Amino acid sequence: MDMMADIAAEGPLLQGWVYWLMIINTASILFVIHKVEARWVLAAWVANLFLMGFLYDTFGYTRILGLSHIVLWTPLLIYIWRRRSTSMDRSTWGGRYIALLFLTNFVSLVFDYVDLVRYFLGDQAA
Repeated sequence: MDMMADIAAEGPLLQGWVYWLMIINTASILFVIHKVEARWVLAAWVANLFLMGFLYDTFGYTRILGLSHIVLWTPLLIYIWRRRSTSMDRSTWGGRYIALLFLTNFVSLVFDYVDLVRYFLGDQAA
């Protein structure tokens, strides 16, 4: 099986969440010309695709897949947070996008950190 087939076997909530993550991170393409943060989001997103593929091939569909987000999105969100006065200016579409992306990826990271701890404590399920 491949990773998307494993995700398709999950419930609709998890499927929806994964598709939302894909949409919101891919949407950075729309803002790369005007927002430097969007360029970093796109770079992290592309790197995430490769790293997550590697983790899936190595460990299968397990909780360790969140490590990809942790490694790439933690520094990304720190960068965006430090630039929040300009990066999340909600008077522009780009600023609203970065704010929504920040919130989405932050929530994902909370789950990812919990999953990684659970993985290292022996819970290696998906």
